[in-house]
Amino acid sequence: MILQQLQTYLRTHPSTSLEELAQHFQMDADALRGMLGSLMRKGRVRRLAGKQCGRCHSCTPASLELYEWINS
Repeated sequence: MILQQLQTYLRTHPSTSLEELAQHFQMDADALRGMLGSLMRKGRVRRLAGKQCGRCHSCTPASLELYEWINS
């Protein structure tokens, strides 16, 4: 997958979780974190504060890790 596809997805889904991205692109979350890091350094994406969980341990960490496209 290339960064362009990730950018296109984030433009149409402005706020999404790492888990949603991993499922959509059928990629490992760690690989996506690297690409998201590149987009964050370029000022195109930001990481949002994670959802608050009730500590039931049924949520995956990737489902609580949110990213947002920054309109420029």
